[in-house]
Amino acid sequence: MGGNLDITEKLQNYINDFGLKLNPIQEEIINYNKSLGDVKRMQVDPVQCHFLHLMIKVSNIKNVLEIGTFTGLSALSISLALPDDGKLIALDKNEDTNKIAMDFFKKADQNHKIQTIINPALDTLEELSNEKFDMVFIDADKMNYKKYYEKSLGLINQGGLIIIDNVLWHGEVVDEKNDDKFTINIREFNKFVSEDNRVEQIIIPLGDGMTVCRVL
Repeated sequence: MGGNLDITEKLQNYINDFGLKLNPIQEEIINYNKSLGDVKRMQVDPVQCHFLHLMIKVSNIKNVLEIGTFTGLSALSISLALPDDGKLIALDKNEDTNKIAMDFFKKADQNHKIQTIINPALDTLEELSNEKFDMVFIDADKMNYKKYYEKSLGLINQGGLIIIDNVLWHGEVVDEKNDDKFTINIREFNKFVSEDNRVEQIIIPLGDGMTVCRVL
């Protein structure tokens, strides 16, 4: 039986050389985030950008909701993959980072596809209760993951996708000695989703781990 490869930095660079290439503005966001110190960890990994791109393309997705935008890398990756009449609604509560993200969206000529809403996401999700999306991407505060997930199920079209980031939590989910509240919350969330008969799901070890759910 085959096993999973240990992806070294050298092997990851090789994979990157033969995969999709980043848009110049995506690269600009990544370089900007490097200047932010530890907070840069809120950024998705570039390989996750490529994964989101392909999922949107192969699934013919047109309407996307993003919960958690930061400086806009994942949102821009989603928008670039959408058709010209596609739409992304991006939720975040930080007005400062949203302004930065919007500048990048305009620079990439993608602002016509992206609507940002600055408000606590749970409040906005209530206001969007009559909307329907083909995909929801969740990458916000981890303690509310289950609430975001439940709200998303009510907003997603049948056969649509819910993709959740950070589900492996730096590998700490398997450390039985780690009992901090965030790790425990992610463990409990993963267990909940794995037992949810409303979706079929898989955890993919890209970046910090992504769960992909197809709504039944």
